[in-house]
Amino acid sequence: MVDPHARAAGCRLIYFARVCVVGRADGFLLLASKPARLASRLRVAILWARGKADDTLKGIAMNSLFRRQAPSAADLDSFHQDGYIFYPDVLKDEARRSLTNEILGLDPVRYYLDALDEKSAAPQSYFVRPWNDRGPCGDRLIDDPFVIALLQATIGPNYHFCHSALNLAPRGIGPIPFHQDHHHWKHENPVNLAERDKYYVQILYYPNGFTLGDRNLKVIPGSHLVAPTAEATPERMLAGAYDAEAGRELKEVRLAVPPGSMVYINARIFHAVEAKPADSPQPYRIFNIDIFKEAGPPHRYTQEIPPEWIARANPQRKKLFLREPYTEGCWAA
Repeated sequence: MVDPHARAAGCRLIYFARVCVVGRADGFLLLASKPARLASRLRVAILWARGKADDTLKGIAMNSLFRRQAPSAADLDSFHQDGYIFYPDVLKDEARRSLTNEILGLDPVRYYLDALDEKSAAPQSYFVRPWNDRGPCGDRLIDDPFVIALLQATIGPNYHFCHSALNLAPRGIGPIPFHQDHHHWKHENPVNLAERDKYYVQILYYPNGFTLGDRNLKVIPGSHLVAPTAEATPERMLAGAYDAEAGRELKEVRLAVPPGSMVYINARIFHAVEAKPADSPQPYRIFNIDIFKEAGPPHRYTQEIPPEWIARANPQRKKLFLREPYTEGCWAA
């Protein structure tokens, strides 16, 4: 099968084992033995006649990065009733390794990790938004078949890629309190009111995972069912003030997440992150996120799409990218 991202370039894109296609030259494909180090140039070049890939590799080309093909009925119930789906260890081993290596191979990340060795008195996390410097594996996350199946099953066929971010949290970093990320719930412009009930989905990836009490995620299942008023604070929800409105008891759930996991959340749900102890056995927790929104006006961080992403996108991917980015004042216009 032909990878749709390569169709515009007139070539076939093949992924297999530890080798990943990263370019094209004079009608041939160039493959790198370590996709994580795309930024450091090609390490292995294999000349492959255009359109004459081995049948076995054709079958591998469109394989998902994930162990799952589609959400189950129970998954969909969890999304709509709880506001999230937890997929432990859902990335295939090779995908998890490749994604981790791509992230750790980025020059800014390496500089950050080198600086951590200096044992700064005030730990700072690494955070970049949008995360555009993606290797082949990170790029495939945007429209992997499993991701497409999840989005279409939960929010329907009309959605856009909103933005992404990359974060590394070191030992000693503090907590993030309960919050919601559905930006149209936070503002009162006519456009926000009109868009308030549309879906805004965050796909959280944890390549190296986390344990309880060590930068773990926690959520309040069902909190997305409560109307977004100033009075509806997470503290009052946990005290039982909104159980009747939600139709359930609202209580905190702390997650322990093995490496290679995904948490797929409705951004209306209240979620938080606990601190990372100074003596954590894990030096840093890796976290990358892709956000998708139901088709419509931009959210607060709807990013500008790099021109090169558009140039190499197939028609399906272009539908994700061709939307207005957020600019100051766009909601008031």
